[in-house]
Amino acid sequence: MRNWLSVLSSKAVAMNAIKIALVVGTVLNAINQGDAIVNGLEIEWGKLLLNYFVPYCVSSYSAAKIQIQKKA
Repeated sequence: MRNWLSVLSSKAVAMNAIKIALVVGTVLNAINQGDAIVNGLEIEWGKLLLNYFVPYCVSSYSAAKIQIQKKA
């Protein structure tokens, strides 16, 4: 478990996950809340945060799994 946490918290994994989350999260927000954004309606902030958080988690997990498998 410590190995996972150290890999997940490494700068390389975190920076890559942030970049992916920004791109994918922006696309997801455009899809999910595009009408609200364009029409000036209220944005659902919980959904907005999840649209960035989920890709961050998926990317981090994938990168960590690959790095740990390489070490094995």
